[in-house]
Amino acid sequence: MASPGKKPFLLRVDPDLWAEIERLAAAELRSVNAQVEYLLREALQSRGRPVKSRIATIEHKRDRK
Repeated sequence: MASPGKKPFLLRVDPDLWAEIERLAAAELRSVNAQVEYLLREALQSRGRPVKSRIATIEHKRDRK
């Protein structure tokens, strides 16, 4: 089941790349999906295109109340 507010999509990935992402996710105690999202955000930020997380924005607004 997809998380509310997240866009589901299909992605074809080389099996060796997928296995490495699985190993990295396990080492960093993340799900593979969370690891892929983390890597995408990290790649965008390194290219000067940071993306704000809706979850972080919601939590920040909640904390300010």
